[in-house]
Amino acid sequence: MRRRSVLSLTTLAAVSTLLTGCGSSSSGVAASSAPSPSAPASSAPSPSGTASGQITVFAAASLTGSFTQLGRQFEAAHPGTHVVLSFGASSTLATQIVQGAPADVFASASAKNLDQVVTAKAATAGKPFARNVMEIAVPPANPAQITQLSDLAEPGVKVVLCAEAVPCGSTARAVFTKAKLTVKPVSNEADVKATLSKVQLGEADAGVVYVTDVLAAGAKVKGITIPADLNASTSYPIAPLTASKNPTLAAAFVDYVLSPDGQAVLARAGFEKP
Repeated sequence: MRRRSVLSLTTLAAVSTLLTGCGSSSSGVAASSAPSPSAPASSAPSPSGTASGQITVFAAASLTGSFTQLGRQFEAAHPGTHVVLSFGASSTLATQIVQGAPADVFASASAKNLDQVVTAKAATAGKPFARNVMEIAVPPANPAQITQLSDLAEPGVKVVLCAEAVPCGSTARAVFTKAKLTVKPVSNEADVKATLSKVQLGEADAGVVYVTDVLAAGAKVKGITIPADLNASTSYPIAPLTASKNPTLAAAFVDYVLSPDGQAVLARAGFEKP
């Protein structure tokens, strides 16, 4: 099987320069392991028609690890296909799609951003495939001694968040609203990966990111659970795009994400059922 290539969002600079208020997008792709024997790629249902060729999938930055794995398994299940992945903030990706960026599938971390694409007639209604909740991430040594959500509102505590226009940013702020806390971030980052990086580098005392990103970071950060009654969640929808040059393959990939094999990959990454 060919090594999968990754389409960097920097190649879409001509489109991205038109964006305002969303910040720059991230295109880093985390390394992932080979398909697990417990979830054989070949057990997914076969698509109608013949799936072949290449597709480009735009996906939320928080899906980097799981969709890298899903792309590999999909290619193994459908020989002769190739999946190119482009990761970034859902708000940025949605704007790029509406402005004509070439892509075949959009997997968003927010129904709001997919609705933007649907309203522009760049996609039909999406299907929810996962759910994510928030968690506090701190450096392993936890120098600010963060133990609970209210600590983030203490004077002098450096908190970093995703920008408000980004799903991880709006969801984090929903947590603060529930908890009746006023938290002033020292920076607002383009996406969840950039936010978590600030914590990993020790440039922030804490960040509020997705549970899945804390899990993926391993020993690089320490996670602090947010009580369920104060936590907030976001639903992830996926849809093939109307301008796809390979609609059969795009539909097949969406079906694979929704299949038991696809759901198993997402569950292992820490996502909840939609």
